[in-house]
Amino acid sequence: MPSPTPTPAALHRAPNAPGAVSTPRPQDAAPALHVQVRSLRSPRAVLVQGLDIAVPGGAVHTLMGASGSGKSSLLAAVCGTLAPGLQFMGEVHVMGRRVDHLPTRARRIAMLYQDDVLFPHMTVRENLLFAIAAGPPAAREAQVAQALEEVELAGFANADPATLSGGQRARAALARALLSQPQALVLDEPFAKLDVALRQRMRALLGVAVARRGIAAIVVTHDPTDILDALCVTHLSAP
Repeated sequence: MPSPTPTPAALHRAPNAPGAVSTPRPQDAAPALHVQVRSLRSPRAVLVQGLDIAVPGGAVHTLMGASGSGKSSLLAAVCGTLAPGLQFMGEVHVMGRRVDHLPTRARRIAMLYQDDVLFPHMTVRENLLFAIAAGPPAAREAQVAQALEEVELAGFANADPATLSGGQRARAALARALLSQPQALVLDEPFAKLDVALRQRMRALLGVAVARRGIAAIVVTHDPTDILDALCVTHLSAP
C-alpha cells in the first residue's frame, strides 16, 4: 500500500502493514521495548503485519485503532498470554534481551487491564506485598509504603479493595504492577472506566512512574486524550 501524504507530525506507514501508522520518535536512545511483528493472525485473518514499535526507556507509547484491529492481541503477544488459535511471528526485545520465546513470568513485562484484578480477599497492603519478591519483612513493608505514597494512597494500606473508588483501585493496581519491578509495562485500556478528571490524574501518575524508572510502556486506548507523547503513537485499523 502506498504511503500516506506526509503530515507535520511526520507519520509513516509501517512496511506491509495496511492501516498501521506510527509516529516515530527521534532516535536518541536505544529502545527499552522493541516489538517487531512479521505477522499476527487469527484463524480467519491477518490482524497485524510488518509493524515495528521501538519504545525508549521512560516513554509511554500509545496504541490506538478500531475494534478488531489486534491491539489487545498484540499486547498479549508481547506478554506471552496470546489466546489459543492466534499466531504471532516476530520478535520482542526488552532492555536488549529477546523474550518472545520465554514464558510470561520470565519476560519481566507487567500488564494492567481495564479491570484492576485486585485480590478481593486481601487488603491493599497484602495485594502489594504479593508482587514483591521474598526478602526481609521490614524492607518489603517499606516498599509497600513508598508505592502507596507514589500513587497517592498513603493511609489505605489496610483498606478492603471493595471499599475503594474506581480511581483508587486503578492506582492500587498500578502500584502492584510497578512493585514487581518490571522492565516494561503494557496497559490495555486501563483508564476506560474512569471519569475525565481521574483519567487525567492516572495519565500523569503513569507518565511520572515510567519516567522515574526508565522503563518503557505501551498503552492501548480509544481516547486520543490518553496520548502522553504525540511522537510515540501507533494507529491500527481493522483487517
